[in-house]
Amino acid sequence: MSEMDTSDPKTWLVTGCSSGLGLALARAILAAGDCLVATARQPEALADLVASAPERTLTLPLDVTNPDQVAAAVAAAVAQFGRLDVAVNNAGYGLLGAVEECDDAQVRRCFETNFFGALNVIRAVLPRFREQRAGHLVNITAAAAIANYPGFGAYGAAKAALEALSESVRAETALLGIKVTLVEPGPFRTGFISRSLERAGGRIADYDRSSGKFAAVLKSIDGRQPGDPARAAAAIVNMVRSGNAPFRMPLGRYMVKKLRDRGAEFTQAALAGEAVAATAEFPAGS
Repeated sequence: MSEMDTSDPKTWLVTGCSSGLGLALARAILAAGDCLVATARQPEALADLVASAPERTLTLPLDVTNPDQVAAAVAAAVAQFGRLDVAVNNAGYGLLGAVEECDDAQVRRCFETNFFGALNVIRAVLPRFREQRAGHLVNITAAAAIANYPGFGAYGAAKAALEALSESVRAETALLGIKVTLVEPGPFRTGFISRSLERAGGRIADYDRSSGKFAAVLKSIDGRQPGDPARAAAAIVNMVRSGNAPFRMPLGRYMVKKLRDRGAEFTQAALAGEAVAATAEFPAGS
């Protein structure tokens, strides 16, 4: 099977559709005339999506940390709509607290959802994409994956791991007709801060001026973030349907600046360290 024409309806599978960017993306997909497999831990929260386009919407319960549920969702998508064109790893949550303040169980849960959950979806959809010789994998990451903040150690690490994994998947599948895009959103008015942040169980006063200060900043901007989830969702749908697939898709001016600043930091590090780096190699000709 070959890739569909960009004007044809596509079938999307999106994780974490009950709120925030996931819900906005689900609405934008249906508004574009595409078919949607919307998943959430509690699919009854997605009743409005089904009502808006019942013939093009399938809702499923999905805990991305359960590989069997993920595989079943992919199979159900293909059974319902005949193919799967786009998979969006959106499900996730944040963990707020200094590295020393977060306990092992919290850190592991953070990685189980934000990294291993996404990995479960990737592994489940790749066989279908390979068979079709077509498919688009969209992984939602975070500003913390580009340059992290005090208090977001585990969360940013999990998202950075997803970005690094995506680099390999992109290189491994490029000749198979499979596209990979990292969507990197800045601050968006999604309810993430109020609804999707777990806090570290213990507080250590020595971190009040670092991770504690960052937590206060997050609280102060909640509900005033510049990013519009509906506009972001429309941009993602337009990107996928255009047939163009940038590897990195920053959303919001904040993310553009963050990428530029990180790039400048790497360039400066390379220039400053070049002479010493050369001394670590065997002499030429040896």
